[in-house]
Amino acid sequence: MSQIDFSIQTLGETALCVSFGHVISPDIHKHVRSLGEFLEKNPFSGFRECILSYTAVTVLYDPFVVHREHQETETAALFVEQYIKMAMEAAEREPLPPAAVVSIPVCYGGEYGPDLDFVAQSHGLTTEEVVAIHTESEYLVYMIGFCPGFPYMGGLDERIATPRRQSPRLEIPARSVGIAGMQTGAYPLATPGGWQIIGRCAVDLFTPAGETPSLLKSGDIVHFVSIKEEEYVQMRGDTL
Repeated sequence: MSQIDFSIQTLGETALCVSFGHVISPDIHKHVRSLGEFLEKNPFSGFRECILSYTAVTVLYDPFVVHREHQETETAALFVEQYIKMAMEAAEREPLPPAAVVSIPVCYGGEYGPDLDFVAQSHGLTTEEVVAIHTESEYLVYMIGFCPGFPYMGGLDERIATPRRQSPRLEIPARSVGIAGMQTGAYPLATPGGWQIIGRCAVDLFTPAGETPSLLKSGDIVHFVSIKEEEYVQMRGDTL
């Protein structure tokens, strides 16, 4: 494991956090995904879930189950830490499954993207150029967070990187696509938010009744496809 820089931090009595650094990068995220995939496929007794972020994996467990099943280990936290180190070595030997590539149709500007003009003006671009730049890139989903199904994505072209709004809105419409710094993302639900809204997805990002409620997951690759308002209305059946 010497070739991988990491640290393990105890989070109370029911969780550990494995951190691979503090820089957002695809290489670091591969380690995050590898460990997460291995733990989901090879859980230990007492494992509850693991939560993937940009640079870390948080492992939640039931200490009572761990201690009952592994009494030879001094503490539950010590067993989980030892298991994680073993899992990291094993995970690095297993290839990651191919990333799912998801195309998402988006209607840019107008009522669907009220901040598109601001983003364009901030960079001396036309709105058409902003849309072209936003749709020509591919985005890695680093994590799902903030609200159910919200994808935090890296890969935004620095030519359109724009800070969050100084005053967040009280409600962002569901499926709104936004920019915040070097990130892009989309709001699955109507929530408050401060991202610069440039468009709206024509497909749902979170369906609670679905077999897999979140359209996206960590490790997916996203392509945004620009569509006209008439196409958006036809796909949605309304103008919402």
